[in-house]
Amino acid sequence: MLDEFEGTVLGHRDGHGFVSRDDGQPDIYLPPNEMRAVLHKDRVKVRIVRSDRKGRPEGRVLEIIERKSHTIIGRLLQESGIWIVVPEDKCYGQDVLIPKAATGLAKPGQVVVVELTEPPSLYGQPVGRIKEVLGEVDDPGMEIEIAVRKYSVPHEFSDACIALARTLPDQVRPQDKQHRVDLTDVPLVTIDGEDARDFDDAVYCEPVKIGKGKAAVEGWRLLVAIADVSHYVENGSAIDIDAYERATSVYFPRRVIPMLPEKLSNGLCSLNPEVERLCMVCDMMISLDGEVTAYQFYPAVMWSHARFTYTEVAAILANTRGPEALKRQERVPNLINLHDVYRALLQARARRGAVDFETVETQIVCDESGRIEKIIPRTRNDAHKIVEEAMLAANVCSADFIAQGKQAGLFRVHEGPTPEKKEILRNYLKVTGIGLSISDDPSPGEFQAIANATKDRPDAQQIHSMLLRSMQQAIYTPVNEGHFGLAFEAYTHFTSPIRRYPDLLVHRVIKAILAKTKYQLPLLPTPGEAHAKLSRRLEKGLAARVSEPGQKPKKLSVDTQAWQAAGMHCSANERRADEASRDVEAWLKCKYMREHLGEEYSGVVSSVTNFGIFVTLDAMYVEGLVHITELGGDYFKFDEMRQELRGERTGMRYAIGTRLQVQVSRVDLDGRRIDFRLIHEGEGLLPRSGKDKELPRAAGSRDTPAGESAVAAGTRPARKPSEPDARSPKKAASKSKETGRKSRHRS
Repeated sequence: MLDEFEGTVLGHRDGHGFVSRDDGQPDIYLPPNEMRAVLHKDRVKVRIVRSDRKGRPEGRVLEIIERKSHTIIGRLLQESGIWIVVPEDKCYGQDVLIPKAATGLAKPGQVVVVELTEPPSLYGQPVGRIKEVLGEVDDPGMEIEIAVRKYSVPHEFSDACIALARTLPDQVRPQDKQHRVDLTDVPLVTIDGEDARDFDDAVYCEPVKIGKGKAAVEGWRLLVAIADVSHYVENGSAIDIDAYERATSVYFPRRVIPMLPEKLSNGLCSLNPEVERLCMVCDMMISLDGEVTAYQFYPAVMWSHARFTYTEVAAILANTRGPEALKRQERVPNLINLHDVYRALLQARARRGAVDFETVETQIVCDESGRIEKIIPRTRNDAHKIVEEAMLAANVCSADFIAQGKQAGLFRVHEGPTPEKKEILRNYLKVTGIGLSISDDPSPGEFQAIANATKDRPDAQQIHSMLLRSMQQAIYTPVNEGHFGLAFEAYTHFTSPIRRYPDLLVHRVIKAILAKTKYQLPLLPTPGEAHAKLSRRLEKGLAARVSEPGQKPKKLSVDTQAWQAAGMHCSANERRADEASRDVEAWLKCKYMREHLGEEYSGVVSSVTNFGIFVTLDAMYVEGLVHITELGGDYFKFDEMRQELRGERTGMRYAIGTRLQVQVSRVDLDGRRIDFRLIHEGEGLLPRSGKDKELPRAAGSRDTPAGESAVAAGTRPARKPSEPDARSPKKAASKSKETGRKSRHRS
């Protein structure tokens, strides 16, 4: 039937859910009674039966097509003699019953991993057994143990992978250096963060004459040397299969889950100082105006002449006769050359109109026990930008080399904004009075022009954030559609094979072209549902580009389909790693803010929704929600075009960029939520509570519905355009039962 659809259940913390349709059309709403017999990520067939009060299509579950293998993490509790596990992931709306015989060695209050033995039904809760005891909720690192299981991040290497890694040598052997260029006398150096443990890129630059005779012009020779992981990780080997499954290293505060075994990531493949290492080199000639006039790739053996940090390089460049420079006198001229070629590359970037927004990234600083000491902004200095521009140049050359070699490979594709996002951005720019907008077919230069024109405004951070939100996420795909943000016709990832699987594939393709052979993907495990969802998105995009109605998009070859599957898998796992990292950061921020209940801070409105305003604190870079019921006894209407809440009676406006004083009023660690209370001028503070995790609510307010509470940075619930205007406290109360984010270059 036309109104029956298949899709994946997405649970919601309020007990209702949605079905993400296989055909990519809008989600179908499932009320709580329809969610009783299904779980988050189950595949179902549904029939649309009506539209709910918010205008969303509402469905009824006709059939459960596939039960996912559910592993649930939660806390074991005993209530009235009954053992239950309360899921940590609130997308699972039901507690899991645990028979006494299935509790194992777990104790009440501990965090456990549960394997379901009986699925839920219309009249019964799910039943399970305890598979693993993780420990106490306050144990150091528990938030990471939870996240890796919650997001199914592979965190243990297979026995075959470990055994194979043990057979690898501890250092470069004579036979490994055959058919390689000897660069050990070239003073290549690494530049990374203070806490970096794996070094996958090294750089060197010298001034040269480009061309011959009188036609020769000044320029630079820039060498980007990248760890040759492909020499040690053979196609389809046990290490390769584990690396593919992970697809990326995952970075948490104080812990990294690497893509490769430590013997490779921190040892044999890491470009550590003063040891021989195998590398793949992108050797470029760059003109004074920053254009790459020639390049070549070749395998080499190198010797890192120094391990620099970003802070150290920035200090040397700021004062070439200072104490930092005196310690590294031999290397100072090389760093100056790198700085010069960077400035030339920057000119080329400006001519292309590439997007370069200055956004604030934060770093969580923890003590030995894993407790947050402080949250500080990451400062991006010239040293960061030198490395970034060198890596961009090498990535562009690798994309061009693969295209010229007529081989399949993975491009890093970043498409421009969708029509819907363009319209939202245009409206926002109009009402903020910037005087600039974007065209129907915008170029990245238009975005950069807006960023440049607004960089000195007090709301610059918010404007730049809106510009970023209007863009799509980059993906890995064999179908080259260019990189919108960087303004490149072709772009790929070549520079981080230690921590990104697509880079390893790019190395293999480049080697195949050099050897005049064709690279064949190994037989890799079947990608999961995240790949399928992204695959549908790509197919839909291809179909949309068909010029004539009724014309079918060009069918992909078997080889291209295999590359497409690999690209979708890597893209999906990149998202998974980001989500897991953000979840841990959110948990840590919530735990940190529990110690600051009742304290007052200044902040700025960073986002506006129909249920309240999100405020980012100036001092701590933590985001929380001021619910609409805390804004006063007025009817506040959400203006999506202006991105503001406006009081109908008072005319009071709360918009992105508004400065406020707030008090930390509530922290929900399990829900990753932080609530603020607005401090009005001349108002006294509520008393601070030493033990409670929530302060008394302000007069006339109510508890925030779970689905509308604040969560720490980057994990706020998405507001759907179809949701109604925000309601006053009195009206909202009657609806309470129904309502319910390693800093490296990642372009």
